[in-house]
Amino acid sequence: MFSGSPLNRLSWLRTSHLFLNAIIASPSTRWLLFNAGQPLVLASSGYPYKQTLAYLTTKDVRPFLGPEPFFGQDKEIGQLVAESLEVRYSSTEAARHHSSPVVFLGLQEHSRTNALPSSDFVDAEAAIANLDGTPYFSMDVADLDLVPDRLKEILQATGPAQEGQVLNWSEPRVLMTGLDSFSGAVFAEARSLVDWNQRNKLFSKGLHNFTHPRTDPVVIMIAIDETGDKVLLGRSRKYSGKFYSALAGFIEPGETFEDAVAREMWEEAGVTVWDIRYHSGQPWPYPANLMVGFYARADSSQKIRVDLDNELVDARWFSRSEILDVLRHPIGGKFGSNENKKTAENTGGHSDQQTPHLNPTYEDNTVKSDEPPFRLPPVTAIAGVLIRDWLEGKVGFTPASKPKSQLLFKRNNL
Repeated sequence: MFSGSPLNRLSWLRTSHLFLNAIIASPSTRWLLFNAGQPLVLASSGYPYKQTLAYLTTKDVRPFLGPEPFFGQDKEIGQLVAESLEVRYSSTEAARHHSSPVVFLGLQEHSRTNALPSSDFVDAEAAIANLDGTPYFSMDVADLDLVPDRLKEILQATGPAQEGQVLNWSEPRVLMTGLDSFSGAVFAEARSLVDWNQRNKLFSKGLHNFTHPRTDPVVIMIAIDETGDKVLLGRSRKYSGKFYSALAGFIEPGETFEDAVAREMWEEAGVTVWDIRYHSGQPWPYPANLMVGFYARADSSQKIRVDLDNELVDARWFSRSEILDVLRHPIGGKFGSNENKKTAENTGGHSDQQTPHLNPTYEDNTVKSDEPPFRLPPVTAIAGVLIRDWLEGKVGFTPASKPKSQLLFKRNNL
């Protein structure tokens, strides 16, 4: 989920107001809208909890876009920046000064023989006419400061609403278990970029100090004991219920990924690890992280401590049979929508200073008396994949003895 972007981002054309003004008007263009980070979704009146992303046309979103030209806006409203050699290759020529920021996400190409224009094209309309694909844009309407009634009025006039579909703003994590791979990847790119635009509104350092959208790497890891039959999982203070997942933490300056894995395992659980191995990665658009997954060896006889940085309520070793029993339970590998809302409140919504642990969702219709002893993440999150790949024997960790030296990362003074 969230990886494998299907869009060609056409990076060499992002500064061209000629190209962007032409492609934004294409009838095939589609938009993802956000409201303070919450995506616009479609829900059937009969199944209100089954949500999909709402892809709108440029005609649908026209009231949000402000005055033309949409890109390359000059000082005066309605004027296009003057063409010159200097302006043509300026990184600010596609800027929007008179309305909220808009992000060109890229082009979903329908043909491998697509005639993509180079950066020195002359006729924008001819270049767009030769494209075989669907352009995608995104924006966040929160900065428009529209009153709720006006916002509702605009959305009710869109094509999907006129066809009887229900449009709502959704808590972004709710979508995790309902999106297909295409929508998940497009959503991840869109939400991360519109969030970056919201956080970077002032050019206090001048036009020649460019700030690029950033992605914050986070290591997420599971320790496996010497037998290969137990894993160490933790329960974060941020999440309600008995939800256990992989441990995670941000990379700190001067660290490698492996350094961060060892440090976080020690700080969160008081456990020394070795034989650290990379598994896979996952973009995590809450708001803009890259989860980098690892396995590591640890001695299950070590004393577990959660009193060092106090991020965890509990950490413990689980056997294969315990994990398997929970995953066989109807809701063992899921997280309730009500719990999801509480978690969003506990993690501060937009705060990127919170360690982005797993937060899957589902609509809980199960009898509460039949609760599993604890819950685990689903496979739509990398933590769930790490757990299941270990359970299914895909990891390649065989029974092993303790390393000859555990001096590395050992803290004898604590």
